Formats: sequence, C-alpha cells, structure tokens
Amino acid sequence: MIRVLLADDQALVRAGFRALLAAQPDIEVVGEAGDGEEAIADARRLRPDVILMDIRMPGLDGLEATRRIASDERLGEVRIVILTTFELDEYVFEAVRGGASGFLVKDTEPVELIHAVRVVADGDALLSPSVTRRLIAEFATRTRPAHVSPRLNDLTDREREVLGLVGEGLSNEEIAARLVVSPATAKTHVSRAMVKLGARDRAQLVVHAYESGLVRPGWLT
Repeated sequence: MIRVLLADDQALVRAGFRALLAAQPDIEVVGEAGDGEEAIADARRLRPDVILMDIRMPGLDGLEATRRIASDERLGEVRIVILTTFELDEYVFEAVRGGASGFLVKDTEPVELIHAVRVVADGDALLSPSVTRRLIAEFATRTRPAHVSPRLNDLTDREREVLGLVGEGLSNEEIAARLVVSPATAKTHVSRAMVKLGARDRAQLVVHAYESGLVRPGWLT
C-alpha cells in the first residue's frame, strides 16, 4: 500500500483528495494536516510514502514544511508533491530545490493525481522534460548564482555529462539516444549521480545541474 498524507488548509480540498485516493486499491490516506507545522508532525509520526503538500497555508507554509521534512534524515524515504493553484507558481522552483519531487496544479484530472502518487512513491520525480524546461526557463534567473559543489568532483566525466542532460530535461531514453548507449546504461549513470550527490530523486539532480553551472538559463535560446 502507498501511504499518503494530505496537507492543505482547505478541508473541502482534503476531503476531495481523500475520497479519490481512498478508492484506489493500492493507496491509503493515513492522515490530514491543515498547516505546515501539522504536516511536519504528522510526517514524523506517520512516516507516509507520499505527502501532497499545499504550497500556501497559514502559519508555516508548504515551502518551509517541505524544506524541513526533506532535511530530516529520519524522513529520507518520504516524497513530497507540491500542490499549487498555478502551474508555474513563483515558489515551485524553490520547493523543488527544497526537496519536493514535483508538483501538480489543484485542478489536475483525477487520473493524473493518482498516477502522480504512484510515480513518486516508486522513487521517480514528477517532472516531465517539458515541465523541467519551462520551470527552469521561468525561474532560473531568480535563484542564487551558480556554486560548484565539491561533490561534483566525485562524478566521472560521463556522470557529469549525464547530469547536464538531466538538467536540460532529457528522459533516460533521450539521454541514451544522445550518448548512443542503452536506456539501462543511462539509468545506471543517473542513479550513480544521485547517490554521489546525495540527491533524493531526479528533481534534485535538475537543481544540482543548474546550481553547479552545468545548465544555464541561456541553453533554451
């Protein structure tokens, strides 16, 4: 069973998500939180697989709650999907940087919400290549200057190359085609880069690629 925690200050929204998710045979809603503080406390108490986190809540918002949960080593297996009213919310990039595995707009189709929970629970990031491109294009210039992490020195040349391609929004299949290797080999390189950089998932690799300077805003032009 995929254990889900709902964090949203609107009871009606939580009720709608609960009804939808609880109807799935492989998903269980284990708790509800009305603000960021409750979300953190429930995450520590319930250890859900996935948290659906509203980005705007009274008191402690979803952005800060995401940062705190992602930085808690005890919650390393918890994955967070940000819920936002607008697809390119000004805080979405910061949420991904802070540890979110992706985001959904609140009016997403039910089948997409269910798919998102399953994808993130399986360890993948909920960032399609097109969303990655638009996200970075919109907000990269608002973030802090590039800083090369010492951890990049632990990567092989091929892993650095793969990291840059992940940052450009390429899927494993596209990376394989670009490098003329098998998709399995591309996936292995991605996985090793994640381990060496301490990245929670593919979304965090995108952040590393941008902040290290391997990918810059200008690559879109």
